[in-house]
Amino acid sequence: NNAHKVAEIQDMLGGVFVLKTLHDIGCHDDIAETADTIKGNSLLKAQYVWDNYQLDCFADDSGLEVEAIDGAPGVYSARYAGEHGNHAKNNSLLLHNLNDKNNRRARFKTVITLIINGQAQQFEGVVKGQIIATPRGTQGFGYDPLFLPDGYDRTFAEMDIAEKSQLSHRARAFKQLVAFLQKA
Repeated sequence: NNAHKVAEIQDMLGGVFVLKTLHDIGCHDDIAETADTIKGNSLLKAQYVWDNYQLDCFADDSGLEVEAIDGAPGVYSARYAGEHGNHAKNNSLLLHNLNDKNNRRARFKTVITLIINGQAQQFEGVVKGQIIATPRGTQGFGYDPLFLPDGYDRTFAEMDIAEKSQLSHRARAFKQLVAFLQKA
């Protein structure tokens, strides 16, 4: 249901596979993310689609894990400041919580769960970097304006979708998924 993720994923899939969204299959349910891990939420979402629609599917969950604050926001990344998907409030709270911290090391993590014929397979992608003090860039979403990946001088929000799709955590997990599907 996340239009930003759908655009990134479709770009990665190219013309090899056709991506159908929950809307495309008639699923308008708000699938609960009640697990206490990113991996667990990914599995919950994919399992819900399989159990209710009997369709081979995949689902992902992603989060930002910051060392200085014990891996937070982690599984709660989308609702870190309370309101789901309020990127400005989430970013503001993150910067506030890092205000007196010297260690700004962080990593974005995505876990994708693929279910084919009822069997689950998981793929994990990680990109390491740091949280900068002031947001930069207008591309992307979420914590992208604050995340500076290792080896780059631009945040994810300063990169266009094609560049970000080459190195992001989601891209790394999806490359594994696509390779798996091409072998299947």
